[in-house]
Amino acid sequence: MVPEQLHCEIHTRQDSSPGWRQCDAHTSGLCVSLMTIDDDSYPTRAPVWWARKGPAGPHPEGTGATGKQVVIRIPKSLSGIEAILSRWLRAPNEVRRPMDDMNSVLWELMDGTLKLGKITRLMDATFHERVAPADERIRASIGKLVSDGLAIIRQSPFEGEWNVSSRHDPSGMLSVPSPRLGLDTDE
Repeated sequence: MVPEQLHCEIHTRQDSSPGWRQCDAHTSGLCVSLMTIDDDSYPTRAPVWWARKGPAGPHPEGTGATGKQVVIRIPKSLSGIEAILSRWLRAPNEVRRPMDDMNSVLWELMDGTLKLGKITRLMDATFHERVAPADERIRASIGKLVSDGLAIIRQSPFEGEWNVSSRHDPSGMLSVPSPRLGLDTDE
């Protein structure tokens, strides 16, 4: 995983070949190349627990996206003194990552069946000037998801190699979510 301080600012620059962008993380003169994402690649959710909540917001029709807020749950893996201290302080055993409306729609579209170019056009048509410049912002968001281990860039369509559906716990370490989270149960 890329250290958090490298995510201060993520830029994209046009590579020499059309349809390619290079995503870089910059901080105080240090530059780390994160990835090259082709317009014909298939951004895909990694196997991670996620669910929707709340009312539907703006979303592209006919894509399976709902526009509801997406919440990702990741189990904490603590060892030694951290685990003891965590139990003693009754700290949560998971990290919850609620996404904003645009990243929620992006997450829903990243099912591995849509090419990046199509996702960018759908996001631009849905959010208009809020996502402008769409190409750079979508690539930056996907780059952050990839660097956090939540997404994978594929060169071929997803064919069910792992479960990308909501409310599936690939780790087997998460407990049943509390009803207080207000997560949708009909998924």
